[in-house]
Amino acid sequence: MTTRRALLSVWEKSGIIELGNALSKMGWEILSTGGTSRKLREAGIPVIDVSDATGHPECFDGRVKTLHPAIHGGILVRRDREDDMSTLAELDYATIDLVCVNLYPFEAVAAKQPPVSNAELIEMIDIGGPTMIRSAAKNHKDVLVLTDESQYQSIIQALEDVNGNISQISLEIKQQLSLAAYQCTAAYDAAVSNELEKRFIGGPVPNRIHISSEKGVPLRYGENPHQPASFYPASSSSGAKGLAAAVQHGGKALSFNNYLDLDGALRIARGLLRDMDEIRNQGCVVIKHTNPCGAAIDTSQSNAWKNALASDPESAFGCVVAFTSEVEKETAESIGGHFLECIIAPGYTPEALEILSQKKNRRMLTMSEFLPREEEVRVRQLDGGWVAQVQGPPSIDWSNVKCVTKVVGDEDLVALAKFGSTVLSEVKSNSIVLVTATETGFATVGVGPGQTSRVEAVRIAARRAGSRAVGSMMVSDAFFPFRDGIDTANEIGVTTVVQPGGSMRDQESIDAADEHGMSMLFTNQRLFLH
Repeated sequence: MTTRRALLSVWEKSGIIELGNALSKMGWEILSTGGTSRKLREAGIPVIDVSDATGHPECFDGRVKTLHPAIHGGILVRRDREDDMSTLAELDYATIDLVCVNLYPFEAVAAKQPPVSNAELIEMIDIGGPTMIRSAAKNHKDVLVLTDESQYQSIIQALEDVNGNISQISLEIKQQLSLAAYQCTAAYDAAVSNELEKRFIGGPVPNRIHISSEKGVPLRYGENPHQPASFYPASSSSGAKGLAAAVQHGGKALSFNNYLDLDGALRIARGLLRDMDEIRNQGCVVIKHTNPCGAAIDTSQSNAWKNALASDPESAFGCVVAFTSEVEKETAESIGGHFLECIIAPGYTPEALEILSQKKNRRMLTMSEFLPREEEVRVRQLDGGWVAQVQGPPSIDWSNVKCVTKVVGDEDLVALAKFGSTVLSEVKSNSIVLVTATETGFATVGVGPGQTSRVEAVRIAARRAGSRAVGSMMVSDAFFPFRDGIDTANEIGVTTVVQPGGSMRDQESIDAADEHGMSMLFTNQRLFLH
């Protein structure tokens, strides 16, 4: 029987000795390069250097070692073609029946701080590895291709079951390995392209969008029960991030809608972290259908929850909640039996987790890397393409915010306006948020989201606020095209209006505010969220 040959050449060497030892015991010859070859030899596994198989030494500091017909001919030769096999024999090459390769850690090097030089990064662009992977994946009918340690044990077992005869391994297994190989090189190419685009071209948004992900995690269903859905963690050499890194405690699996609401809650909660001072250092956000029902910051976490919930307790039925700090026992007791879907926080005290877990379907998630939100490029799919934009907390220059009315608001109102703007930036447009100062913090008292009419958004926020609107601040995501929004705000007791300005009828709004004895601030920044 023809001797089977495997080529093992890996950067990440976990599990490679076990794989090499198993193949060697089954009578396989093993080709290898560089550090992989040394590691296998040190473990007592017989190895043939690739340079001995090619008859050509490695050169250019190892840049060229596997790029040779003896390697790619052995991988790509079609075993069921007599002309291919006779040509291989004439060239005095042998088949290569298994290729095990993982790639240089380009992403990890690109993520180093301070950033490495372009020259150092470019040396981390793997050439021979992807070429061998793609060659083996193309000829998967005859060649097994391994790109991850998680595959090793199952393939060892599969080979042992058929006494090393690859032809007896199912086509389904070979196709799965081939697909995984192409997904590996696609993700690698995307990472290289994205990083070099940032370095060579720059700019606030990329000139092309290349997205790669880890394997999708099936969800119970999509937005509705008839829609299949999955969650796809972003590919990252440094491990899972964001919601993909969250640890779930109890309850059933997350749904598609849970993920959307958790994302909305996280964005506001992380934004609040930027607004907090040493005193008001506890934040809470209550989300329903991606819009906030309420949000608050306070000296007390329990108060933050109570004030956020009070903003719209009716809508908060079946909500998602985010806290900016570890959930405390007192807060868990305050939540009590309130029906909510999920809570996400940096952590939970043991007592709090025990109390919260008493509701069997309630999901608690811990996300340890709970940092203030920064600007990022966010992508949305459209029919026929994508749009991308830089998105983050409002970048309003508060030192240049201008009071445009006769009544000048207190300087302390700027801190309240900043809180309101952070919440407002994650409310669907047209949107209005009514906020107020509490004894120990700030809180929303009414939210008017997603309306086609701005004055209607004011009315909705007013209905939800009720009497709590008296003395509140109204924050608008865009200018008022007519004075009716200001008149309506006055009717419910609003004393301060915060808006970007920029309408042809700004003066009408200013005049209305002056007539009602209200103060009005222009921020010069619109906060639409479609």
